[in-house]
Parts: sequence; structure tokens; C-alpha cells
Amino acid sequence: MTDVSVTEPTISDRTPAIERRRKSRPDGRRRMTCLLAGVAILAAIGGALAWRGDRAPTPPAPPPPQVTVSSPLHETVTSTTGFLGQFSAVDEVDLRAQVGGTLTGIAFQDGQIVHKGDPLFVIDPRPFRLKLDQAVAQFETAQAKEVLAEAQLWRAQQLKRTDFGTAENVDQRAADQRSARAAIDTAKAAINDAQLDLEFSRVTAPFTGRIGAHLVSVGSLVSGSRGGTAATTLLATIVSLDPIHLDFDMSEADYRAYQKARKGAGPLDDVAISLDGDGRFDHHGTLDFIDNAVNRGSGTIHARATVPNPDLSITPGQFARLRVATSAASPALLVPAAAIVPDQSREVVMTVAPDGTVIPKPVETGGLHDGLRVIRSGLAPTDKVVIDGLVRVRPGAKVTPVAGSIIARSDGDGNDG
Repeated sequence: MTDVSVTEPTISDRTPAIERRRKSRPDGRRRMTCLLAGVAILAAIGGALAWRGDRAPTPPAPPPPQVTVSSPLHETVTSTTGFLGQFSAVDEVDLRAQVGGTLTGIAFQDGQIVHKGDPLFVIDPRPFRLKLDQAVAQFETAQAKEVLAEAQLWRAQQLKRTDFGTAENVDQRAADQRSARAAIDTAKAAINDAQLDLEFSRVTAPFTGRIGAHLVSVGSLVSGSRGGTAATTLLATIVSLDPIHLDFDMSEADYRAYQKARKGAGPLDDVAISLDGDGRFDHHGTLDFIDNAVNRGSGTIHARATVPNPDLSITPGQFARLRVATSAASPALLVPAAAIVPDQSREVVMTVAPDGTVIPKPVETGGLHDGLRVIRSGLAPTDKVVIDGLVRVRPGAKVTPVAGSIIARSDGDGNDG
């Protein structure tokens, strides 16, 4: 068995390793010292910054927002009520033949403006001329018989005076004379009748207006009847254009308001009309008819205005909006519609006090007048109303008011109630 001996390291053998560890310790301490120093510096910087932030001055508050203000416009206005109406012709006629015959001529273009007395249709006049000639001949015959009857009566009277004639003969000749005179009257009536038929063979315009399309063509055989007792042929239709009616219906409440206003303020017959639906009520008419009863089914009463149409631009059947005055002219305050703010169930106008404080004022509004909203109550003439910059105000806040102006739209616009 072999003995193995382990040799323990001597002190001299351990010395290099111990020396190496000792030499490495100062480097680690230096790094730690640097780290601690950096932390201290950062802490000092942070404390300095915190000290400066606590001591920094507060920035100034922004100035109050600018808004445009103006006193409400003061004008004399009339309350009105709006309706929807439809135009209709004052006169509208179906042109029908009053005599029968062959249509030989049409003297107009479809849809053109014709004037009273203008020829429109021609029915073959030759049969009516023949009838007139016959009537004239009968009249001449009756005249000749009347001359003969007068001569025979004179001779009969002379013979009676000399006792060569009888009273009976005189009576007979007198009757013949009266019969001849009656025949003359009959012949005159026949002439007038034939002349009337000849006249009706030319169909003329009964008034000035616009004619529609012709419903028969040249060469057609038309039927006519002067008294309308037999079938007649419809030739065309014609409507008058100047003036023209505007028909509309008023509710019972509107009708009562109109009656009450008319009693207190006299006639309120002017009607403002908008033809194009653009809000420009630049046409005017006169309310000249209200029906005598309220319709039981609809609860409305029919009314009508007469409107001048000198340029013939309005056509029957067109629709238009109209406004009828329901009160006399009176002073009122006006503000732009955009200056009115809805607040739940009421409407509010923002005003600015002398110290710049925003004060909301509930108002009662009316209709439009020249593009502005009528204020019935809640606003004073001296109030400064915010007309621009509403999005920058709130009740009780301060604002910087800038003077502005409210301008009415002078475009012939009417009012609404």
C-alpha cells in the first residue's frame, strides 16, 4: 500500500492571490463613490428645480372673449299668418260649337295668348249664308204682300163709301193687311236667326287669355246647339290670366283672429305672396272673398285673393305661399333669428350688462319681418344683444363687447305671424 501525501500550500504560496484581491478592492470602492456622488448631484438638481417651481410666478388669466352686440332694431310691423294657396283663373270657358258643320279653319297656335274678339275656329259658313238669303227673300215677299194688302184695303174702303162695297169686304182686306205685317215681322226674325247662325260659324275669343290645345282638327264634323239642348263639340278651353285668383283655406282659429283684427283695425285686405318659395314675398294681392260657411268636414273656410298679373307670368294651378295680416301695424323690437337661443321650453336672448357680464333674458317671439325675428316681450330697447359670438358666452361670465348693427333685409319680404 502506497502512502499518498498531500502537500499543504505554504504562506508563501498564498501570498500572490491575497495580494491580487487586495489590489482589486480600491477600484470597486472608487466606482461606488462615483455612483453615490452622481446620485447626490441629481438629488441636488431636483431639489433646486423643485425650489424654483415653487417660487415661479402664476401666468396671467386670458382676457374675456370678444362678442358683437347691438341694440334691438325698432320698427313698425304687422302680424301676419301664413297659408298655402293655389292660383285659379278668374274666367275659364269651354269653347263649344253653337252651330253644326264642317270645321274649315283654326286661327291660333296652341297655348298662345289671344285677345277678346280674335277669330279662333271657322265652321263652313256656306249653309248659313244660304239660310240668310232665304230669310231675306221671305222678308221681301212679305213686304210685297203688305203693299198689296194696303192697296186692296184702300179700294175696299172707297167702295164701301159709294155703296158698291160691303163692310165684310173691308174687314177681310184689313185682316190681310195685318197678316202681311206679321209676315214681315216673321221674315225679320228669320233674317236675325240666319245672321246669328252665320256669326256663330266663326268662333271668337270671349275674353283675353291663354288658349289651350285644339281638340278637333280641320275637316272634322262638329255638332252645335245654341241653347245647349243637344250634344255639342268641345273645341278648346281658354282661361283669363290678368288678374288671377289665389284660393286658400283658413282654419277656424285663423278666421276668428282675422275677424277680431279687422274689427279693431279696419280693413286688412293686403296679401303678400311668395311665388318661388325663396322667402321673398314680393307679390301682393287683395283679399276680396271669404266664403259664407265653415266646411264641417275640414273645419276650414274658403278664402280668395285677387292678384294682378300684368306680365302673365302666373299660371292657373300654380301653388304659392301667402301671408294675411291679422293685426294693425304697431311698434316692435327685432333681432336676428340666430341671436335667439332655445332653452328647454322657452327662448332666450343673451344680453351684456355695462360691466361686461352676460345676462340671459327669456323672450316671447313673434313672426319674421324683413328677415328678423319679432320680439313680443322680455327685451328692452336699450338692451345690448349678443348678435355674434354666442358660442363664446355663458350666463354670468365676462365678455368684451364690440359694437355691431342689426340690418333688416329690404327685399320686399313680407312678415309671418
